Amino acid sequence: MKRLDKLIALNCNLSRKEARQLIKDGEVSVNGSCVLRAEELVNEQADTVSVKGYAFTAKDHIYIMLNKPRGVITATRDDNKETVIDLIPAPLRRRSLFPCGRLDRDTTGLLIITDDGALSHKIMSPSHHVRKTYIALLSYPLYDEDKERLEQGITLADGTVCLPAEVRAFEEDGAYYAEITIGEGKYHQVKRMFAAAGNHVESLRRVKIGSLVLDDSLGEGECRELTQEELGLIFEEKI
Repeated sequence: MKRLDKLIALNCNLSRKEARQLIKDGEVSVNGSCVLRAEELVNEQADTVSVKGYAFTAKDHIYIMLNKPRGVITATRDDNKETVIDLIPAPLRRRSLFPCGRLDRDTTGLLIITDDGALSHKIMSPSHHVRKTYIALLSYPLYDEDKERLEQGITLADGTVCLPAEVRAFEEDGAYYAEITIGEGKYHQVKRMFAAAGNHVESLRRVKIGSLVLDDSLGEGECRELTQEELGLIFEEKI
């Protein structure tokens, strides 16, 4: 059970003061009945809250799947560059949203946006080894010996040793690709791993976190809320 003013603030991207004023003005109903007490307790799993006629199921946290486009930075705010938070539409936006981990500015694909710090920590913590899968467009074919080095745990140029990766090389329309799955999140790791194998990543796209696959119906820059079942898929596969 959560306070009504807190849930409205979270779900409507408002301050607690603004939420309390809406309640005082009679603009809020719970399960169809007008409520005038900010401290009213709401069942976030079952109750439906309406604010000025807009209804939503009250929830303490929100989880969003974003198909990140190239050129957008993985940050909460920036005075000069577009951020992934700028892409979130008003109905899903909250004051405390942030990206779980990061993708480079020129990397595209699956990114989770949330306001749940505990979930983000679990995804990013090295102890959990949540797997991330990428598709890399390479400058050259990935030869068997280089693929084996990646699968055995390649050493980067600065001496950093990476954990073993799962790698599948393939060609498509005359271009060279590799699907790579890793359980770490070192700085520019995938690009540095292929560089250590004598190759170059021309473009990189994340397609999977755990068993959660990027929804192919989402265009670049589009997003949608995750279901509870999809959240469980994040931690389904571990190294």
